[in-house]
Parts: sequence; C-alpha cells; structure tokens
Amino acid sequence: MEALLAQLLNGLDKGGAYALIALGLTLVFGTLGVVNFAHGALFMLGAFCAVAFRQLITLESITIDPDQLSPWGTPLEIKTPLAQTWFGEWGSFIVEYSVPLSIVFAIPVMLLIGIAMERGLIKHFYKRPHAEQILVTFGLAIVLQEVVKAIFGANPISQPMPSALQGAADVGSWLGLAPNMVTYPWWRLTYFVFSIGVLSAVFAFLRFTTFGMVVRAGMVDRETVGILGINIGRRFTIMFGIAAVVAGLAGVMYTPLVPPNYHLGMDFLVLSFVVVVVGGMGSLPGAVAAGFLLGILQSFASMNEVKSILPGIDQIIIYLTAVVILLVRPRGLLGRRGVMES
Repeated sequence: MEALLAQLLNGLDKGGAYALIALGLTLVFGTLGVVNFAHGALFMLGAFCAVAFRQLITLESITIDPDQLSPWGTPLEIKTPLAQTWFGEWGSFIVEYSVPLSIVFAIPVMLLIGIAMERGLIKHFYKRPHAEQILVTFGLAIVLQEVVKAIFGANPISQPMPSALQGAADVGSWLGLAPNMVTYPWWRLTYFVFSIGVLSAVFAFLRFTTFGMVVRAGMVDRETVGILGINIGRRFTIMFGIAAVVAGLAGVMYTPLVPPNYHLGMDFLVLSFVVVVVGGMGSLPGAVAAGFLLGILQSFASMNEVKSILPGIDQIIIYLTAVVILLVRPRGLLGRRGVMES
C-alpha cells in the first residue's frame, strides 16, 4: 500500500510536467495547425530564465570601506549581493526564493519570445506541409539550444530550492496512515500543485473570458470568425505566446529537480509529442489526461517488482501505451473524430 501510494505521487508529479508541456503544444496545433518541434526548447528557455534571474540578483557590487583596513594597510573591498543593494533586508529572502520569484521574470520574457517566434518564423509555414513545419521548428530548437550553450556553458547549473521546501512531507499521516509511513519531497508536491494551478488557469481563461471564447470558436471555424470582423490571427499570435509562457513556467519550477542544461528541451520533446498524440491532436483535455496517465504508468513501471518481471519496461511503457491506444483509437483518447484517422 505504501509503495503504491508513493508511486502514485511520483506519477502525478511526472504527469504534471508532461501535461504542462503537452498543453502548450496542443494550444499551438489547435489554433495554428502548426507542429512545433521547438516547444521543448521553450521549456529549456524557461529553465534558464530561472538561472539568469538568480545570476542577476546574486551579482556582487564592490565598495571601498576606508574605515576597514587589510593587514597591508589598504582599505577593504566590501562585496554586497545586488539583491541586498536593491532591496535591503528583503535581499536575502529574494535570493532564498529565487526559483519561484523568477516566475515574475519568466512570464514577460517567454511571452515576448513566443510572439517573436510566431511573427518572425512560424507564420510563414501555416499552410505548408507538416513535414516542413517539423524541419524548420526542429532547426530552430537546435539554434536556441546552441545559443544557450554559448551563453551559459555546457555544464548543468544547479538551482537550489528554498530551505523551507526542502525535506519530505508526511503524506501518510494526512491520509490517516501511520506517521512517516509514506513521505514525499515537499518540492515535488509543490510542483504538482503548481502544475494544477497553471492548467486550471489556462482552462478558466479559455472557458470564461471573451478572448478565450473567441479563440475556441476560431479553433473550430476560423473563417466564420474572421467574417464577423474579428482579427483571429492576432488572437492566435497571443495564444502562441501564452503557450510559450506555459512551457516556460514548467521549466522554471522544474529547475530544482533537474539542473538546467542546454539539451534539457530535447529530453522532453519526444515525450511531450507522444503525450499530445495519445491525448488527441488538438484536444486540450486530452493532452492533460494523457500527461497524467502516462506519468502514472511510467512511475508504476519503474517499480523493482515490475522491472524484475519485465526488465526495461519503464523505458518503453510510454511508447508501448501510445502504440496500443493509437491502434485501437487512432484519433487519441479525446481527439476529434477524423483527426489522425483515415
């Protein structure tokens, strides 16, 4: 029971990351009809927004204190972190919580990057074959990762989590089990709650705002919405930026779990596309459902009891599940009828 509960928590944690990335991919495909192989790079750029934010606030300003002398009689240099120079006593708090606070920095940066990508490159491939879209966006992903490599280097850069969220929570006691029977890292729980919050915000935005309602109508019948005098193209551009923000936020909060490196986006790229295809191309609920489903299956497949019977199953379970689902239901779990079907 304890092992199963722990694996379920692991699956929900992984599923949250998969669902966030897949949701952005589905938004782009559903609105623009573009297969964006650069979406994994947006996840990576979000992670490096957290890195850049911490590097900025931990820069040190140097002042000379004539009242303090070195053993050689020269005035001492006083080094003060930039965050303390700017914010005084709050500086240490900002450094401590640099990862969650970097969300404020990442949102406008990722929004601008997404809009620039759509306006500068993606818009020229709307009516081109999907093979060409894949080639050009995959090339863009390689360019972005090489730019990041040139700026930040090739080695992973660790990002510390706040000390208050280190350690493990006694999840078992919350469920009425014996104390310390089932524990789970606080930050992974935080990431799961964060992913649920972002997913809920996106769905609420699309469901309850006029902007979102127009976007949903445009996803179904773009021509009719355009006839009504609505600039649906501009709204779709903004949605591309929002998709970039979602992927970027997923990357920001993932940095304490996996130190960011320049090929981080490629590590998640194939998985995210499998999630989208399993959920159904263009289906937002399908992307979320498939993300959590595949995350849970992968978690349970990684149990020693399972691997002792089926060695290596944890490496192929996601792809095996995708094959089975697509053989039975080619349009995916919640895909629209006719999509990916002959």
